[in-house]
Amino acid sequence: MKKRELEKTIHSDLSRDDDYTGYLHLDQLLSAQVPLSDPPHHDEMLFIIQHQVAELWIKLVIHEIGGAIRFMREDRLPEAVKNLARVRQIQSQLYNQWQVLDTLTPSEYVEFRHVFGKASGFQSAQYRILEFALGNKSRRMMPYYEHQPEWFARLEDALNSPSLYDEFLMLLARRGMPIPKRAINRDFSQQREDDDEVVAVLRSIYEDRSNNWARYETCEALMDIANNFQFWRFHHMKTVERIIGHKPGSGGSSGVAFLKKALEFTFFPELLRVRTEIGTDA
Repeated sequence: MKKRELEKTIHSDLSRDDDYTGYLHLDQLLSAQVPLSDPPHHDEMLFIIQHQVAELWIKLVIHEIGGAIRFMREDRLPEAVKNLARVRQIQSQLYNQWQVLDTLTPSEYVEFRHVFGKASGFQSAQYRILEFALGNKSRRMMPYYEHQPEWFARLEDALNSPSLYDEFLMLLARRGMPIPKRAINRDFSQQREDDDEVVAVLRSIYEDRSNNWARYETCEALMDIANNFQFWRFHHMKTVERIIGHKPGSGGSSGVAFLKKALEFTFFPELLRVRTEIGTDA
């Protein structure tokens, strides 16, 4: 077998402060998987890593949406769309990793489910921040995080700030499109109702793509993100159904029935409405 010789220029005189392990804080990261079952159940490691990796990807999605918002505030739509394209790819990773958890069988899961008590993905503060950033605002969720002051402050900020879609509407208004003031001068902690005038503006973008290409591209990027979120939710629900059937969820929810209700909410509903109206008489 042919041996591979290491190049002489490769650094070997590294301290923990400037090597790969130090840069990524791998000592801290790889010691964060602590099974509670005793003796440790083989499959609990899968369950922990699955959820930790999801939280890391969600952190990056929030980061990229924040970047897109900053670009929109600067009227730089192409750069914002680049961020949103990355979000779509991250969502694919989140969706596909359910296939790994799908390998966990009901009999395996029940052997360690009791060890994490009331812990549930429903309690993820990052997931809630992401939903707020995409427009699914709900002050009713805030009391669940009052015992975590730092997360509560971040959630409060996300609740009261314009969502990604709000920022897009404000950009359209700045560029002279007839977005009604009621759609953008409002209490951002509240969800907006569909607005016929906003739908009319979106329709004008779709029906004149050549003069509105960046805006049209942004609309489609937003729809991709909305659809991917629904795909992710659906696979989550089916994975839970596959593993625990219709037992109650660990956090006190009804389980699968609770997750099905989440599928009823659609991000950016005006972008769905415009699809019905395109090609019909004005």
